[in-house]
Parts: sequence; C-alpha cells; structure tokens
Amino acid sequence: MKKDQLLTRRRALLAGTAVLGAAGAGTAGLLLSGSGPDTAPVRPAAPAAGPPARAVEAVKPSAYRLAPLAGYGPPPGNGPQRLEVRHEPYLRMSGRGRTMLLTFDDGPDPRYTPHILDTLAEYDVRATFFVCGEQADWNRRLLSRMADEGHVVGNHTWSHPLLTKLTRSRIRSEMERTTQVIVDAYGERPQWFRAPYGAWNRAAFQLGADLGMEPLAWTVDTNDWTRPGTRSIVRTVESGAAPGVVVLSHDAGGNRSQSVQALRDYLPRLLDSGYHLTVPRRTTA
Repeated sequence: MKKDQLLTRRRALLAGTAVLGAAGAGTAGLLLSGSGPDTAPVRPAAPAAGPPARAVEAVKPSAYRLAPLAGYGPPPGNGPQRLEVRHEPYLRMSGRGRTMLLTFDDGPDPRYTPHILDTLAEYDVRATFFVCGEQADWNRRLLSRMADEGHVVGNHTWSHPLLTKLTRSRIRSEMERTTQVIVDAYGERPQWFRAPYGAWNRAAFQLGADLGMEPLAWTVDTNDWTRPGTRSIVRTVESGAAPGVVVLSHDAGGNRSQSVQALRDYLPRLLDSGYHLTVPRRTTA
C-alpha cells in the first residue's frame, strides 16, 4: 500500500487549506473545547526512521508500564508552531462550567482502543489519546478513526522510556518519530505531549516546545494500570470529578478490560451529573 493511501479523510480536507499558511507564533493560553471501521493492526509499507518497530504482540507490557512518578489545532504547515518553554506541565484546564477531560495513554491497542472509541461515540464525547509511536505505527487505522471521530491525538514518545535517563538526542528522536506517525495517519501535527510516567525534565519541555507541543499531565490518576477492579476505577473518577479536571486512564500497555468497562459505567453518570467531557484547545496570541 502506498503511503498516500494511508491519508485520512480529515487530512485530505486539511490539505486543501494548508496553502493559507501556518498558524501565528506564540500561545496565549489554554481552553476547553466542545466535544465500524476496520481496526486490525496494519503494517505500513515503509517503517518510520530508525530501528524497525516491533509488532504489538512483541511488546511486553511490563517493559513500560510502571507507576507514574509524580487538538483541535491548526492544519500542518511548514513546521511546528513556536512556543514558550514551560517549566511544569498543565495539570488541569481552564474553562466554563462543569468541564472535564478524559485522556488515554499508551495506545492504540486493537484489543481495547476500539471499545473505548465505541463508548465515546455512543455518548458523543471527545477524548484525548496520548499514543506511543511503536503502537501507533502498527495501528494507523485506529489513529485515522480518532481523526474522523473528532478526538485529539497527543505524543507520548515512541517506546515509553523514562526521559530523565535519556540524552537530548534520544528524547528528540522519541518525539519526532512519533510525531511523524501521527501526521501520516491522523493528518495533523500533535499539539500536546505527555511524558511517560509523568517524568518531566528541562530537555523534555524544551524539545516539546521546539516541536510545537504543550505539556499536559493530569489531575486524577485512575491507577487502572494496576488493575484495581472496575468499581475502584469508577469510584476514583467520580470522587475526583470537578471543573477543569484531567483524568488519566490507559487503553494499552497491558490488560485494559477493566478500563474499558469502567468507562462504560462512569461516562453516563458524569453526563447525567451535568459534566461536559471535552478536549483541550490552545489559543494563539
């Protein structure tokens, strides 16, 4: 399959507007925005730059699932937007009313991500997916589906390493390779970045800004990676619900059946309680 056959419908539309130019420089703040297909793993015709990616089955969840240490963007132009370098990630988002963000890390995984997308579609809710490049590279159709259904895809590095142990060149490679996969399959440059394990350092902030990405962490950690039980995950989300909260869950990196079921339980309850589940949006100066 030729590379241009992997373009999503969304990217085809964006290509028509790319000639209008890239977005203006700088960021003034962050806001909250309103909120089938074949999902089998697909091997790309040409791998991303660097060592060949491993198949999903070959990635051992234990290799990168440790306890955390702690968008709707412009069309892709000639390069990333220039950003001010932050010294800490955003932990929550500003917005009006009872707004919250749902975020899912480490995917996409063909065993769990489609079920999460199905639930979000059922309730017409948008979420943010921080994807790992080596997972996304084999599951580009799931990124295409995310684009088609209005979700935001963020950069979660290529192989989910501990960035504080890497050189600047390795960190840049982890970010750039993942960005390229997202652009090819999703149709837009990622505007958001999340460090694996929540382990941020100066190099991560600087390189993320160089690539046009803002750092987004979380407010409520479901700890679903420990498989505490569906009811425990639901209680954590519901007890932590509040305006501006960013919820951390996972759609890959291990058995995520509890995360899938928990979403089906707490999502309608949050909506019934008057919460608006949305995605992050940046504003330009």
